Amino acid sequence: MPHGNIIQRKIIHIDMDAFYASVEQRDFPQLRGRPLAVGGLPEGRGGVVATASYEARKFGIHSAMPSKTAQRLCPELIFVYPRFEVYKAVSRKLHEIFHRYTDIIEPLSLDEAYLDVTKDKLGIGYAMDIARAIKKAIKEELNLTASAGVSVSKFMAKIASDLEKPDGLTFIGPSRIESFMEQLKVEKFYGVGKVTAAKMQSMGIHRGADLKKYTEAELIQLFGKVGRFYYNIVRGVDDRPVLPYREIKSVSVEDTYQEDLITKEAMLEAFTVLIAKLQTRLDSRELKGKTLTLKFKFHDFTIITRSKSTGGFIEDERMIQTMARQILENTDLADRKVRLLGIGVSNFNGNSSNRDNENGATGPVQLKLF
Repeated sequence: MPHGNIIQRKIIHIDMDAFYASVEQRDFPQLRGRPLAVGGLPEGRGGVVATASYEARKFGIHSAMPSKTAQRLCPELIFVYPRFEVYKAVSRKLHEIFHRYTDIIEPLSLDEAYLDVTKDKLGIGYAMDIARAIKKAIKEELNLTASAGVSVSKFMAKIASDLEKPDGLTFIGPSRIESFMEQLKVEKFYGVGKVTAAKMQSMGIHRGADLKKYTEAELIQLFGKVGRFYYNIVRGVDDRPVLPYREIKSVSVEDTYQEDLITKEAMLEAFTVLIAKLQTRLDSRELKGKTLTLKFKFHDFTIITRSKSTGGFIEDERMIQTMARQILENTDLADRKVRLLGIGVSNFNGNSSNRDNENGATGPVQLKLF
């Protein structure tokens, strides 16, 4: 609730629906209504799904899934290579639409952004009406659909945008936030991964109401520093502003494994899948860095990172593979079981691609950092 001179924010989270796949289906009528995956071909080493159409998702196919697995789930699945130049051109037009309503825009990727419309340019007033207008413009001008979440904080807007996909519009007002969070399943909390969710459930924490029974100190003891975030967010406390200017520090991907990885051969195989997804992210931003970092989270939740830099730039997926193998071979894991692997590139070239103005936004965007 607002108090004193604090103005309650109006935040919209816009998330395009199956963006890459939807653009392909828009541009090529023969793909419409068909199960489609954008990403590496299944016969290629380490190919992964970047985006799956909603027709493909019915078969259990999702982003970051190995392409070979996706094809096993759906033999008639159609694979197409990403067309990043096209996606970036669509993203520029998308941000032109955003800027009609506000200049306080925080892009998360080419197809996703937070908008602070507390003071909207057109004086519409109601955030839900602004979200409807944005969705309408996206549909009419880009022939694509987006889902929108509207609330008073970034966390709640993000949660809301995912509730009615595709083409959804959901409002979670201030008076509803605490009761909503109490009923929300912990695996639906943005930022709670599958392993953390499983740990919570093993402790009898199934919904926000269960999480709320713990003190802040107890949650920090159980989950580390992120426990403070859980304590606040289940109470609807999220004061993070929409940041229209952020530098790209690192682009990275990671995954948690249902069964711990023990051998370096198994880790190298897992890294192959991660590297393909990492290269896709780098290509979409036209970024090249000089430093590669591997992340290892062990069974006891301790974490180590190991990095290697090169005098020039890391040029392609093959070079990432070579460097990752060298780092892995020189890392003493002491036969510890690994539950999570991550890989990222940093120390970028500093060209204009580091700034998302070229996508119509107001400054650089920071992608996921370890």
